[in-house]
Amino acid sequence: MDPQPLMWGDKRYHAWNFHLRQIFDAKVFKVALDAGFTCPNRDNTVGRGGCIFCSARGSGDFAGARGMGLEEQFRAVRSQIHLKWPRAKYIGYFQAYTNTYGPVEELRAAYDTVLAQREVVGLSIATRPDCLPPPVLDLLADLNRRTYLWVELGLQTVHERTLKLINRGHTFQDFMEGLDKLQRRNIRTCAHIILGLPGESEEDMLLSAKTVAALPLQGVKIHLLHLLKGTPMVKMFEEGKLHFLSQEAYTRLVVDILEALPPDMVIHRLTGDGPPDELLGPLWSRKKWEVLNGIDAALERRNTWQGKFWHS
Repeated sequence: MDPQPLMWGDKRYHAWNFHLRQIFDAKVFKVALDAGFTCPNRDNTVGRGGCIFCSARGSGDFAGARGMGLEEQFRAVRSQIHLKWPRAKYIGYFQAYTNTYGPVEELRAAYDTVLAQREVVGLSIATRPDCLPPPVLDLLADLNRRTYLWVELGLQTVHERTLKLINRGHTFQDFMEGLDKLQRRNIRTCAHIILGLPGESEEDMLLSAKTVAALPLQGVKIHLLHLLKGTPMVKMFEEGKLHFLSQEAYTRLVVDILEALPPDMVIHRLTGDGPPDELLGPLWSRKKWEVLNGIDAALERRNTWQGKFWHS
């Protein structure tokens, strides 16, 4: 007889929503924000043009409007959520571009502005592993003492050839060094990986995930590669150098990856959705809930769960 699968509420993986309810005993929403920062891979510090998959909004396509102040962005989202969830709490999510890239006092002012908003219980800060100088690390360590903090660290893949191909502008070693700096300060860290990057086989993608599983990370975000209008990757697609994963292949890969991840690693995301008016493919990703339900069904069908094949 198969062992009883691990369950996190009604899920067979350690879902972000479950994790937050365990901590705050409430529904917690992330509010995606655009603080007006840029990226060293766009301003010619390490490169120009950004990653080949990155949109003009710096992967913040669902964040607040850049022309609005942070208070205004936050309140616009909160006012809508409050109608349905009047007792909800919030995490300010600095999503667009690189959110530790700037003068430390500007960073501090932005973070403190969001922390001062009603019912905000923490921050999630998306950044690159090469944008963690000592003054910023000191600021993050201070935030970590004052509030519930996650740093989301872009990795995408462990394969150097792919990192170069997608114009990532940093190496896997850079990621390891950035992660070490954060872990030395006991800062919760979530790694981003992307499935479907050009030139990668399913074995390559699984190796990235298994590498992440062995690292001192507290969370992971699994993304599906999206092709968006106006990105450098469009030319690659037109030249036949980019092929989309099918929904079936993506579902199978995600389940395989979940089995390999440690059971205490928080799954911040299992897929993603590009802006409908910008998305060129894969078009099946528009049905986000259908994708997530398909992953749940595959886990149940295989009688499997996060961590089934993970060994400490």
